Amino acid sequence: MPKKLILLIGAPGSGKTTNAKLIAEKHSESISSYSTGELIKKEITNGTAIGNIANDFVKKGDLVPTAIVIDIIVDAINNAPTDIVLLDGFPGKEKELQYFCDFIFNNDKIKLISVVEVKVSEALAKERSLAAGLSEEIFEHKMRSYTAALHEIEKHYEDKHILKVIDGEKDLNTVVANIDSYLGSIYTIS
Repeated sequence: MPKKLILLIGAPGSGKTTNAKLIAEKHSESISSYSTGELIKKEITNGTAIGNIANDFVKKGDLVPTAIVIDIIVDAINNAPTDIVLLDGFPGKEKELQYFCDFIFNNDKIKLISVVEVKVSEALAKERSLAAGLSEEIFEHKMRSYTAALHEIEKHYEDKHILKVIDGEKDLNTVVANIDSYLGSIYTIS
């Protein structure tokens, strides 16, 4: 039986990583949660072959190539202890979207069942990001990267009828409850 994949996307500071972790904690028997950035860091920290390759790019300040990111993600999904996997922070670029869609289409072990976009205003995203310790320069860079590909990513998943937009401006408990309720409406979760 294939793993059921749910992507959580959103601007830096939208709360998507926190939301994913809280939902996975609530449904620990059936949902695992992974953050793309944390998966890459873990590979680098563990000194794996793929982590060493990724580290060469990170040290130079370059983005890790899409093929390497997808290898890391797919490995985590396939080895997840649960049938449902929440993945946040991916895809972030149009190229990642195209490559990932091709990969998923040809993979019978992973089925993408939904994409949840946690939507917040740029002002709130900036306020949260700066409060969490990001510099204004890094926030602006991340925000530009996110918004550059956002329209294409939204359109792609809307066309497939699997995009759900959740208002991320509300308080954390409300946002998590709204995502949780939506996931319960599309899939039986224990």
